[in-house]
Amino acid sequence: MRTQVGIVGAGPAGLTLGLLLQREGIECVILELRSRDYVERRVRAGLLEQNTVDLLHQLEVGDRLDREGLQHDGIYLRRQGETLRIAIHELTGRRVTIYGQQEVVKDEIDAFLERGGELRFEVSDVAIADFDSGRPRISYVSGSSEEELECEFIAGCDGSHGICRQAIPEGVLTEHEYVYEFGWLGILAEAAPATDELIYGWHERGFALYSMRSPSVSRLYLQVPADEDIELWPDERIWEELQTRLETEGWSVNQGPVFEKGITPMRSFVCEPMQCGNLFLAGDAAHIVPPTGAKGLNLAVNDARLLAAALVECQRDGSRERLNRYSQTAVRRVWRAQDFSNYMTQLLHDLGRGRFDRQLQLSRLEYLSRSEAAATSLAENYAGLPAAPDF
Repeated sequence: MRTQVGIVGAGPAGLTLGLLLQREGIECVILELRSRDYVERRVRAGLLEQNTVDLLHQLEVGDRLDREGLQHDGIYLRRQGETLRIAIHELTGRRVTIYGQQEVVKDEIDAFLERGGELRFEVSDVAIADFDSGRPRISYVSGSSEEELECEFIAGCDGSHGICRQAIPEGVLTEHEYVYEFGWLGILAEAAPATDELIYGWHERGFALYSMRSPSVSRLYLQVPADEDIELWPDERIWEELQTRLETEGWSVNQGPVFEKGITPMRSFVCEPMQCGNLFLAGDAAHIVPPTGAKGLNLAVNDARLLAAALVECQRDGSRERLNRYSQTAVRRVWRAQDFSNYMTQLLHDLGRGRFDRQLQLSRLEYLSRSEAAATSLAENYAGLPAAPDF
């Protein structure tokens, strides 16, 4: 079997890339280890930057997003009972939208298949070879059949534990990693949100986040030790701790049945370059950000945007100029997102350094309340810097 671009992974990076190539008449095949049901139910990120929303509309997969997405013009920062609103739209002219990653994936899968795309679920034993030549190959098993896909380019969109980055020879990549000593205990609950916009809470006992997925479903998080046993957190304790960390006069967390609970580790990871020969990495295969800045899905979509433009140029004009600098271009936004995510994490979490560090955090939060420049910097990073051919 032959195609122009072989895509490993049917997450936001792989699906967005597939739709962009499909729109330009470039043949591609997407291979996914998991079942369709699994990838469409996998709960991940839920906040879309303006850039991401705009691109989904360009791909004509934004109808349900328009109907069900929750558009937000700002966020709240809460500490010691006081609440500061960062007016994102007023400061930047941009907005963010609450819409679950699994919903984006559903919309993109539907569109890709309806438009005649080739997407194979539940493949196994995936391996890539000869990506340093002009004839890269992807071998895999589909059902009981051993298959081989010959292509001109391979896009590794298979996540942080996928095979594509691991296939790059030793010594090619430089890997940067920082592991935090805490994680997020997250729940989904059948409870109407008690806030119209996200609340980021600073507290002496640790960070808390009040988010949502719909008008009837709340998404809430608590900072916990990285090695915490989730069995120590029955629902009653979680609700009590959320109320304590987010408390302000006359306000309370809305409670309801918890239907999902888990602990997310916190780490930053970047590999450079994001390419080797005719293999190009995108999304979590190349970088991981802590969730505090809400950048993971948005970076994946931006990688796909940049890579698609480079592949289209190469196919149409024979020029590899954009392809050769894909990594250099993409990683600029990746490091900007890493810095912002680290800033938000350092600003709001208990870092275990005692009262002096807590006072520095409170000073920074107070400065945001009286400095429009500081608030604007946070707002423009949070909403996502405008997309550009070289960023």
